[in-house]
Amino acid sequence: MTTVVRTPLELAGHRTPGQPVGLVPTMGALHEGHLSLIRRAADENGLVLVSVFVNPAQFNDPADLERYPRTLETDTELAASAGADLIYAPAVETIYPPGFATGVHVAHVTDLWEGESRPGHFDGVATVVSILLNQVRPDRSYFGEKDFQQLAMIRRMHRDLALPGEIVTCPTVREPDGLAMSSRNARLGSEARAAAPVLYEALGAMREAAGAGERSALKLAILGAVLVRRAAQFELDYLQVVEPVTLDPVEAVVPGSRAIVAATIGGVRLIDNVELIDRGHEFHVEYAHGDHR
Repeated sequence: MTTVVRTPLELAGHRTPGQPVGLVPTMGALHEGHLSLIRRAADENGLVLVSVFVNPAQFNDPADLERYPRTLETDTELAASAGADLIYAPAVETIYPPGFATGVHVAHVTDLWEGESRPGHFDGVATVVSILLNQVRPDRSYFGEKDFQQLAMIRRMHRDLALPGEIVTCPTVREPDGLAMSSRNARLGSEARAAAPVLYEALGAMREAAGAGERSALKLAILGAVLVRRAAQFELDYLQVVEPVTLDPVEAVVPGSRAIVAATIGGVRLIDNVELIDRGHEFHVEYAHGDHR
């Protein structure tokens, strides 16, 4: 049975010395993408903990924070079905006690792309993740590649601050039509949802062209942008080819280069990414309902 705990002290009472602990940090509203992380954590650890905390520090708009779904009971059931042993659902005061006055800023990797569009967002994420890692002290923490800039930031912070455990990255989980799973997808109207897979189709076309030998990042970005803009509903924020560690734009594609995209459709902002040329391993993407590679 999965147990809900609210404080680090309660959490400590459920740990056994020497037992490997896997952490899956979430803000709740769990979907198959989260569950894939939990299942992997269950395969690799003796105790699996899922944090459910709607982090006020990463919201730019108080109205967005108010609207964010709080579904702890459902989340607990879903997490349990995937192999979670504990749900860590702290109060805001447990994460940010009265008088809290410290933040974490990861320079450079957060400056562009999502950092420009959502000022302060990454500082909020970095701060809460550093707190969670220090409170839980897991052996392994699991993050998906869908939020690739966030993942790059967390890797850098984890290394620079010598935070506990290992960061384990997991492939993007997609709907059968290719749309990357996200809690935001539930806000898409029927017309927008039908058009949304165009983002992944554009990235796929860029990957195919790179696989056929195209190395110009500019030409690949133009190819992808043309495909996205053919879907008139989309407002394209950015589509770029970047270096995977620094997120700096590149001129020529090399193994590991990432295509990243953000666009708004039906009032919902979507992001996605793909590796354009594999780094010496088979391209791997998980799907919720079968394999549609």
